[in-house]
Amino acid sequence: MKVLTAAEMREVDRRTIEAGIPGIVLMENAGCRVVEWLEKWFAPLSAQRIVILCGKGNNGGDGMVIARQLLCNAGIRACIVLFANPDDLKGDAAANYQMLLAAGVRVHREIPPEARNATLVIDALLGTGIAGPATGRMLDGIHAINGEFPLAKVVAVDMPSGMPSDPGIEAGEIARADYTVTFTAPKVAQVIPPGCDRVGKLVVGGIGSRAEFFEGIKLEVIEPAMFGALLAPRPPSGHKGTFGHVLAIAGSRGKTGAAAMTGIAALRAGAGLVTVASAESAIPQIAGHAPELMTEALQETEAGAIAPNPNLGPALDGKTVIAMGPGLGRAQQIAGMVASVADASELPLVLDADALIPLREARGRVRILTPHPGEMARLTGKTATDVQADRLGAARAFAQEHGVTLVLKGQRTVIGFLDGRVWINPTGTPALGTGGSGDILTGLIAGLLAQFPKQPDECVAAAVYLHGLAGEIGARELGEKSLIATDVLRFLPRAMEECAAVPHRL
Repeated sequence: MKVLTAAEMREVDRRTIEAGIPGIVLMENAGCRVVEWLEKWFAPLSAQRIVILCGKGNNGGDGMVIARQLLCNAGIRACIVLFANPDDLKGDAAANYQMLLAAGVRVHREIPPEARNATLVIDALLGTGIAGPATGRMLDGIHAINGEFPLAKVVAVDMPSGMPSDPGIEAGEIARADYTVTFTAPKVAQVIPPGCDRVGKLVVGGIGSRAEFFEGIKLEVIEPAMFGALLAPRPPSGHKGTFGHVLAIAGSRGKTGAAAMTGIAALRAGAGLVTVASAESAIPQIAGHAPELMTEALQETEAGAIAPNPNLGPALDGKTVIAMGPGLGRAQQIAGMVASVADASELPLVLDADALIPLREARGRVRILTPHPGEMARLTGKTATDVQADRLGAARAFAQEHGVTLVLKGQRTVIGFLDGRVWINPTGTPALGTGGSGDILTGLIAGLLAQFPKQPDECVAAAVYLHGLAGEIGARELGEKSLIATDVLRFLPRAMEECAAVPHRL
């Protein structure tokens, strides 16, 4: 699903109007979409005490459509409060104000005392056009939403009032929201922190803009439809050789669990075969975690890490994808080994943890790096704070500069591609903040790549989305504090089943 800045949204609206759909029809469609969602969320609507707070702009016009539609189509008379002088209304908002009066709806200028017992508040004060902190009457309305309706759920129209639709714009007080119905496409601030925590449940309603008006937009939110084909039933003739062979170069003495989790996750993702290559003394423990794992013992140092210049030739033979990093340790020779493998092999390569080093550009090869913010800071020479301040920009810039796919982990994991596209993952939970969850993700990416080496973008998206969704399911059953990394694999089948049920793109 495409994600738009405020300027891009205005351009899409302009093109839609130029194509022949008047602005007042777009406003009508927007109001109707909100009413449709209200009927789903709060049935029966007739049992709700509804207050609609409107500003003077197009967002207020949307609110007036909602009030009229509720009355004319459902017989529900909401209390509507206009936080503006009617003489200041212009264009489509002014037209809808007159239609509201014609329908016999009383419009208040202040919130009636009895309205404070509302069970449902519709926030139509401010939309996507805000360029700074709310002031004056709009700020009064935001104060009212936040403090004067103790019994009410709040549904924001397009944006919670006071919240800029683009990141980096100074915001003042923002209206609380339990639900947000946005139009045409999500806005950037709605899908990344901290804004994604302010919108409540976010849904998107179409109002008439054609898909071709989104051409060139390179920011998207991951949806199961983007990777659903990877979850389709397997061909009846398939066998273990059909579904690829992962080589995980991982682990060291004392860090065998990381290697085992990577390998087991690759198997759970569907890889036909998985071999874990590690320091010789680590092999018995790695193999003991799962009999399905094959192993390859490598020479080691006295400290139990893989020795310099290991002979990886036999291990690489017949493999489909390489995963490196989990549990390797930061011995000096590890970076050289990673660089050597990256330079010599044309296989898809997934790097995490101790294998995260800047690679020489190798366009045409699949190179996937999966840092958390601290590791990203080490890769870029920035601070983690700098990385977190512009996660989208950091992922995009690194991917383009180095010719890789960059998976920047964290709340709303960001995937940057070498062509400038950025995909945002909407799934996940703080429960995944536990040791080993990154190793599981590395294995999931590798396991999917082993099966679908010609669809690397979809494999990465699927792995990240499923990892987050499995974490969410597990957290609901076990609690956020009790979830551990291997629980993600326990709930992965349910996450896959849920996503497989969604129609996929052809």
